[in-house]
Amino acid sequence: MTFAFQRLGGSDDPVGPRTGRITTGRGEIRTPAFMPVGTLATVKAVSPDEVRSTGADILLVNAYHLYLRPGHALVERLGGVHRFMDWSGPILSDSGGFQVFSLAGLRKVTEEGVRFRSHIDGSEHFYTPELAMEVQAALGVDIAMPLDHVLPGESQFEAAKEAVERTLRWFERCRSARPELATFAIVQGGIHQDLRVMHARAAAAMDAPGYSIGGLSVGESKDSMWAMTEVVTRELPVEKPRYLMGVGSPEDLVNAVGRGVDMFDCVLATRLARNGTIFTDTGRANIRNARFREDPSPVDPGCDCTMCSHFTMAYVHHLFRNAELLGYRLATIHNIRYLVRLTERMREAIDGGRYGEFAEDYLGRYRAVDEGVRREQKAKWVERGRPEGGARP
Repeated sequence: MTFAFQRLGGSDDPVGPRTGRITTGRGEIRTPAFMPVGTLATVKAVSPDEVRSTGADILLVNAYHLYLRPGHALVERLGGVHRFMDWSGPILSDSGGFQVFSLAGLRKVTEEGVRFRSHIDGSEHFYTPELAMEVQAALGVDIAMPLDHVLPGESQFEAAKEAVERTLRWFERCRSARPELATFAIVQGGIHQDLRVMHARAAAAMDAPGYSIGGLSVGESKDSMWAMTEVVTRELPVEKPRYLMGVGSPEDLVNAVGRGVDMFDCVLATRLARNGTIFTDTGRANIRNARFREDPSPVDPGCDCTMCSHFTMAYVHHLFRNAELLGYRLATIHNIRYLVRLTERMREAIDGGRYGEFAEDYLGRYRAVDEGVRREQKAKWVERGRPEGGARP
């Protein structure tokens, strides 16, 4: 399977912002890149053509969910997941490790794999590293993830250590089962620096085509998440792509790119959109708010998506107040386009040697969870400084 990564610009520091290009047999992925999530071979509320219109280079699907329904064998018989969902570009699949291990009380872990009961119908399954790869091979994806042992971010050291060691062994089994797949190694370790360093170094020695940072944004503090991200990227080879799994809030993308991350995915953009929450450069806007009822301006004047190019705040507010499906669709297109456009802006800033200024300005204006968080983010950026030729938060 065709897979290659080329760094194009930015910092040589392993913990610094950079631009790059991933080449697959189905097309190129410009990095930093945001991957819209199509868990069940569909990005909720929008068509493949509408996703294409956002400029996204790659989508994500979930092997666990497609294994359960409709079944990977059926998807294979129908021509693979690209044909199944009418997406001709690259697709990355998550093995489903996070989903399996989130079934507390419904699963039992052994060295061989995970026995669990389906969240759909209660049927029993035994999910092994080999089966996870069989599913992804049947789907025909361009980038695969191994089955890994995922724990909550603040798990105790001994439990996290056991999960790290098992994840390393399972990666070898996954790679041996399907050597033809471009399978990233996943780095675990919770919030324990020693474990993160150990796992990152061991994974780097395995010479995987790319590296995923897992087990973050699962309950730990933001400070811990960024500290562990830096710990991992510092140990990974600079000539391979780095993927921070399950992270997708705009301010998080800006912070992570500054720490040397290349790829992201998250359901947040589409989930928020269906609830009427819109990304803008000053933060999240709830389009249901009464103050937008008569607003004649576009939702985001700086955005070129379908919603912002053709409709007013007042109209989109009207759609959501009346539960019109068009509102969910337009908001989803906008939020995906916003994150894709944010990656475009970050690539431009990195290549222009001004990522530090870009990030400081963006984090200074972006309203995160609350005003206190926004001030804290800006302060941390300024405190760290901006090295020559680009910077990291």
